[in-house]
Amino acid sequence: MYPPEQLASLPPELRAYILALEGRAAADQKQIGALQQRVSFLEDQFRLAQLKRFAPSSEKLGAQGCLFNEAEQDAIAFPESEEPDGADTPKSPSKKRGRRALPAHLPRKRVEHDLTEAEKVCACCQGALHRMGEETSEQLDIIPAKVQVLQHVRFKYACRQCDRHGESSKIITSPMPAQPIPGSNASAGTVATVLTAKYADGMPLYRQHDWLLRGEVDVARGTLAQWCIKAGVLLTPLYAALRQELLTSAFIHGDETTLQVLNEAGRKAQNTSYMWVYRTALCHERQVVLFEYQPGRGHDHPERFLLGYEGAVMTDGYAAWRMLPGMKHLGCMAHARRKFDEAFKAQKNPSGRAKEVLDMIGKLYHIESTVRKKPPPEGSTVVEEIYRWRQEKSRPILDALHAWLVKNQAEVMPQSLIGKAISYALGQWLYLYRYIDDGRAPIDNNLIERDIRPFTIGRKNWLFSSSVAGADASAVIYSLMLTCRACDIEPYAYLRHVLTELPQRQPGADVTDLLPFNFASLNHDRCSQRSSAVG
Repeated sequence: MYPPEQLASLPPELRAYILALEGRAAADQKQIGALQQRVSFLEDQFRLAQLKRFAPSSEKLGAQGCLFNEAEQDAIAFPESEEPDGADTPKSPSKKRGRRALPAHLPRKRVEHDLTEAEKVCACCQGALHRMGEETSEQLDIIPAKVQVLQHVRFKYACRQCDRHGESSKIITSPMPAQPIPGSNASAGTVATVLTAKYADGMPLYRQHDWLLRGEVDVARGTLAQWCIKAGVLLTPLYAALRQELLTSAFIHGDETTLQVLNEAGRKAQNTSYMWVYRTALCHERQVVLFEYQPGRGHDHPERFLLGYEGAVMTDGYAAWRMLPGMKHLGCMAHARRKFDEAFKAQKNPSGRAKEVLDMIGKLYHIESTVRKKPPPEGSTVVEEIYRWRQEKSRPILDALHAWLVKNQAEVMPQSLIGKAISYALGQWLYLYRYIDDGRAPIDNNLIERDIRPFTIGRKNWLFSSSVAGADASAVIYSLMLTCRACDIEPYAYLRHVLTELPQRQPGADVTDLLPFNFASLNHDRCSQRSSAVG
């Protein structure tokens, strides 16, 4: 800048020229600053894209750090008085080394290895050796699945008296139980095997077809597909009963994921459809996971599915969920954290603002983890203790985080990764904050994201659904598979049971005893009876 006192002494034409040059230089400098910010933003975007493409999909701050924070930071955040006295803390038993014992419930087949007759002679005195005991070792032997044919024999009866003296003789044939797919040669076990392989293990039907061919069993892929669709129709009453159970939960998780359906009226094969997913929170006694196929992503789909529900819904920041009336809405802290994690990793030298937010959110998760590990004090429940910790410890951190977000929003470029992360967090703040008002409320939506993962893994194998009927059947069967997983139930055993029992029920009959969480109770009772009998 030209000194003002010298500028005043110059001729007017020269003074005007110098001022014009200075104005142009200031404008150029401002443009250079904007371009430098733009270059920095694009570099961050490029590094983030490279990370997403090549780096492991982890949200850890460092290769050796824990998920949300470092141990030394946790020690600063929480006084030693919060921890139980070291003298009273039971020591965890040391883990045994060596090979794990094979499960006791597996059947055992005795394979004996004996000496030859020539070897049963003493090398010293040539006398006969006698057996003095035996040594046993166990080896796991897995064989391919056994395929067999069930021959259903129905006995016929007639009256000899009518045969000899009557005008006609009525033949009575013993009835056969109703089958899961009438007119098909597939047993309940066969259908359960196909469904478990496709929907629990992610094995598409063409691979199952090849697997059967290796056993010299030729079942067309179209036949396998029809078994899945018809089984989905048969299992629909269970799906409806699970939906009624879902609506009794105080908290529901919600999310959606994409799906492609090739043949759907009025839509192109390239159009994107969706699986909407709903789940009970962990605080609910009976766990339920439900998938629902819909061609779009509008708010009318969850609004119709959750009609009459007046509890709380935990979702991400997608606006369609926020439009659901009559419900309390909670925001996902993990989604907010994820954006700061991306901003942190995209930096050339990771540090600064994003790290500060990650540390604060890490303290919130540490509180959640710690309070659940500690037994509640006498006269209090786990839910009450979680609520107390959230009010005393989480609330101050959240207030400090909000103040930080407001202050820093004015200091960063809005279109930068950190600017977008701050804007998202502030836009969702009302929903992110609410979890501390109830000890049962979840802090994030990670639970349902884990339930969606088996569907997305399977989708990478089978890629799309051919028809709406197939998508609807997939929704029903995935719902039962993921509910089984949530209830810690072996899916094949459950499907075989319900596919055998459900065809015997009349339309409209009560099927609640066949729901996964009730099947778990039934299996527990059977195991208890078996153990008592053995004892």
